[in-house]
Amino acid sequence: MTIDRLSDLPADLLTLPTPALLLDLERLTRNIERMSAHVARLGARLRPHVKTHKCAAIAKRQVAGWFGGVTISTLAEGFAFAEAGFDDLLYAVPLEPGKFGRACELARRVRRLAVIADDPELPPPLSAAAAAAGVTLDALLEIDCGDGRTGLPFDDAARIARTARAIASAKRLTLAGILTHAGQSYAARAAEERRAVAELERDRMRRVAAELERLGFEVPVISIGSTPTIAALDAPLPPNFEVRPGNYVFFDAFQAQCGVCALDDCALTVLTAIVHRGAGKVVTDAGAIALSKDIGAADFFPRSGYGLVSDMEGRPLGLRVAAVSQEHGRIPVPEQALLDRLPVGARLRIAPNHSCLTAAQHEQYWVVAEGRAVDRWPIARGW
Repeated sequence: MTIDRLSDLPADLLTLPTPALLLDLERLTRNIERMSAHVARLGARLRPHVKTHKCAAIAKRQVAGWFGGVTISTLAEGFAFAEAGFDDLLYAVPLEPGKFGRACELARRVRRLAVIADDPELPPPLSAAAAAAGVTLDALLEIDCGDGRTGLPFDDAARIARTARAIASAKRLTLAGILTHAGQSYAARAAEERRAVAELERDRMRRVAAELERLGFEVPVISIGSTPTIAALDAPLPPNFEVRPGNYVFFDAFQAQCGVCALDDCALTVLTAIVHRGAGKVVTDAGAIALSKDIGAADFFPRSGYGLVSDMEGRPLGLRVAAVSQEHGRIPVPEQALLDRLPVGARLRIAPNHSCLTAAQHEQYWVVAEGRAVDRWPIARGW
């Protein structure tokens, strides 16, 4: 089904081609407003992470009332957002030499491009590439505060100092601050655990900044955050803190099951049609490609499956997608009375485990208001 004009939009969700990515405009707006108000109370700057949605229309709502900067996770996102008018970008993935050329090309198209570094050997060749391209890059030193993914260990003062010195001495780089991601917060099962991780992230970064300042380096920005950690903080942050939550715009079944949000906050669902009904189960046309294969909170909730199932009005049915293949999703339905109400052709809405991965599988959002499709927003894809 090809739709070329907004006037061609099928208003009724029953006429949409499935699987389709539905975005509830009311929930999206509520989520954005809540996080914006929360960050304002913390006294920090909001630089939302747009990897969750990869959509300029959503990002413009996120930065309303703020300074306009966003965080990206792919250079393709960067070019798409530059084209949409965003001119202050933070590329929050370590930059390796094979991407120096494209990063410098992106820097030509925006007012400011910041990158991150955690290797003292990379600033000199990156600076040389920037000089050849005629650009200057901001660079943030990435710190590992406990996640263990990337970044310099927060307590390795010697290597942190060496890498900061390499950045500061590179002619085409400016040491713009320090950055971390407390990814271990996603393993927290209670609000108190998330708050503890958030406070640890904050305090370790303040200590790193203080040590760098003692050595004579300026630290204009301390960049922290994920949706669980920022939502858990309740004490004001120093004014040089910048936060990068992303998932909060949509939330998802993982966040709901872990208590970060309510299921009613989940703004993103996949519309799917039942293609088969059998004994104790239905099969839908939303499989691994439409939902992703992220098993979300399975460590906490072994029966979480690949998404939580609701009816067309978004009312939970108490069902889950138990298994997926490329284009099929299998949903056990143990109660015969409910199974009888789910014939082939019936439509369901699935709250995915990880909305960021699910959104990246699709080309567009079908924006829904009052149960009707009112718009389509494109998704930037690729790397």
